[in-house]
Amino acid sequence: MQQKSRKRTKSVRPAIRPPHCHAGSPRAFRILPLAAPLVLAALALAPSTASAAAVVSDKSLLDLYREGGPIMHLIAVCSVAVVALGSYCAIMFRKGRLMPRDIVARLDGLIAQRDLPAAYRLCKDNPGPLTRALAAALTKANFERDMFNKQAMENSVADDCFREETKMMVVVNYLNTFAVLAPMIGLLGTVAGMITSFSALTAGKAEASDLAKGIGEALIATGGGLLLAIPAMFLYFFFRGLLTTNMADVHAALSHMLDLFTGEAHNDFAQPAPDQ
Repeated sequence: MQQKSRKRTKSVRPAIRPPHCHAGSPRAFRILPLAAPLVLAALALAPSTASAAAVVSDKSLLDLYREGGPIMHLIAVCSVAVVALGSYCAIMFRKGRLMPRDIVARLDGLIAQRDLPAAYRLCKDNPGPLTRALAAALTKANFERDMFNKQAMENSVADDCFREETKMMVVVNYLNTFAVLAPMIGLLGTVAGMITSFSALTAGKAEASDLAKGIGEALIATGGGLLLAIPAMFLYFFFRGLLTTNMADVHAALSHMLDLFTGEAHNDFAQPAPDQ
């Protein structure tokens, strides 16, 4: 009887195993109990994350601004100042404003003809970095000296260009000042928010909602400071490079005018060829 039962069990076992199963399939049944808690946890967290995303999406920029605390008012004022400085630099430091083409063309003609009084009056009537530097150089012209005292005129042009560029760089440096101060202002808001959170802990309020206000204020103030510092730093480097390049072109134009005055250069190539 025992042998018959053994034979029956041996014949039954192959029938229970599915035809597509392989030797490693029992491992999959061992992993399923371990993976089940993870799946259940993911399903439990899904509604909470969805609700949290809905709460965050409902907040507007004005709500975040209010949650940032009083420091956000100071960051807003600094933002307005950065926008104003950037607009001023974009308007005032353009190449067309520093050296207008029509003024440069007229000065080239007058200097080539050595009509210094007319060139000086034109410079005074159109104040700017180029005209101020040229007017100061024309006062040093001397027809009785070698090359009409060109060395003194070149030194005057170099000094005036450096002086004009230094004056204009003062405005550009304000952008760098705001770029440096903005993270510090945000850090001040961070400290204020942490003080609020620790004050709640001291008062015995250990709930997450009691601490969230101070932590939110700290993070929003830090983000506001960085949001101001990054554009301000970019504008500083951009306008500094723009100003340096344009002032180099101004200096080159003035040097060309001095060469026209001494006869070392001419504008014949700029003139159209006469009809034959």
